[in-house]
Amino acid sequence: MTEPVLSVRDLRVEFVTRRGTLKAIDGVSFDIARGEVLGVVGESGAGKSVTGSAVIGLIEPPGRIAGGQILLSGERIDNLPAETMRRVRGKRIGMIFQDPLTSLNPLYTVAEQLIETIRTHTDLTPKQARARAIDLLAEVGIPAPERRIDSYPHEFSGGMRQRVVIALALCAGPELIIADEPTTALDVSVQAQIITLLKKLCRDHGTAVMLVTHDMGVIAETADRVAVMYAGRIAEIGPVREVVSRALHPYASGLMGAIPTLDQDIGRLVQIPGSMPRLTAIPPGCAFNPRCPKVFDRCRVDRPEPIEHRPAHRVACHLYDPAERPAVLEALS
Repeated sequence: MTEPVLSVRDLRVEFVTRRGTLKAIDGVSFDIARGEVLGVVGESGAGKSVTGSAVIGLIEPPGRIAGGQILLSGERIDNLPAETMRRVRGKRIGMIFQDPLTSLNPLYTVAEQLIETIRTHTDLTPKQARARAIDLLAEVGIPAPERRIDSYPHEFSGGMRQRVVIALALCAGPELIIADEPTTALDVSVQAQIITLLKKLCRDHGTAVMLVTHDMGVIAETADRVAVMYAGRIAEIGPVREVVSRALHPYASGLMGAIPTLDQDIGRLVQIPGSMPRLTAIPPGCAFNPRCPKVFDRCRVDRPEPIEHRPAHRVACHLYDPAERPAVLEALS
């Protein structure tokens, strides 16, 4: 087995407030291999973006990493000094943010922003850095990059700005890219182009990608594996085709059932009753138990730990604990 590019182990992120300590991330673990896209999906507030921010070292006070480990190519990075982490961020880890207009400085040309980033993380001369920036713009599909490189961000369309942001993320040849809702602000046709571009970059560069989104269509088209998050934990993680077609966790199953399809005549889509609990009111046991159609007594008391139900497919649900089979059958009868 080759070493994963990113390895997250029992990650916990807390926010200290006047009302107490809130657990935003509580025991999250996953790996991403070289050239792999891991999709992270869930409702707003599930902890997707906080997980990405923790990996890249952007948890701001009063937030803090309270436990666990984050390893980049086997090297622990969650405990690095701020200046050391700043050098890792950008060089070894790239970031693609949701809104390309706010990701780029409107007062500087694209050339200035790309060249500054390249020179910060490499030993290239200004001339070499400019040539590298033009090559990157060409690679991400910007037409006439030699001319467009001296334009300001507002002179690009939304889709082209997002391509510039992707070029910025690639400046130093990172091992890992965190893409936080990279297609949300774009129309459907441009989304497809950005998805195709991300897949090509993974294939050509061997870059690992953590793709954070709430759009299952983007996950199905882009990701190799998917992690479904709920209330700060991973409810299910496995190959994307298995999770989409045969989701195990009742929450993941509900999410997949809420996706309309063209090949089935369904009167009503699946609806998950209720809403995700607030961080101040996460119930004991399984956080999903108040909304779960298959809940039984243990779900209200014991928090489920991930169980490998299929090869490379884990689910945090008591329904798949072999010791609970009699109780499960009784609950479902």
